[in-house]
Amino acid sequence: MEGRPLQLPMDTCAIQECIPHRYPFLLVDRVLELEPHKSIVAIKNISISDPILQGHFPDMPVFPGVLVVEGLAQASAILGHYSTVDGFKNVLLREVTHGRFRRKVVPGDVLRYEVSVERSRAPFFWFGGEATVEGEVAAKVSFSALMK
Repeated sequence: MEGRPLQLPMDTCAIQECIPHRYPFLLVDRVLELEPHKSIVAIKNISISDPILQGHFPDMPVFPGVLVVEGLAQASAILGHYSTVDGFKNVLLREVTHGRFRRKVVPGDVLRYEVSVERSRAPFFWFGGEATVEGEVAAKVSFSALMK
């Protein structure tokens, strides 16, 4: 943990100490598991009151796939916070590859993010991520980020 205490599960207050995202763009509600330099498991509760669902789509609310990927990226940033010596001030998504969407995400779903570090060379990290709902894959993606 490089000197930073880690208390699990992490709530939104603890999450906001790790990453700069805030409402309405904070897409991680809780961190359940975290092993620095290796992996993280986090969740996002999808609610009909999420602002994005007012327009996506009014008659059939579906949580956008791009925000599922962003949620995986935010989870990876929390993992990166605990996997770097001094934390970081900026995190930038660099590349998204091999993205697959398998299931739509709708209000009432609990989106489970599982992200693992595939490799790292500071300040770059490469990740593999999967988002599931009740054990069913909603999205699977590989991506990289710059954390400095």
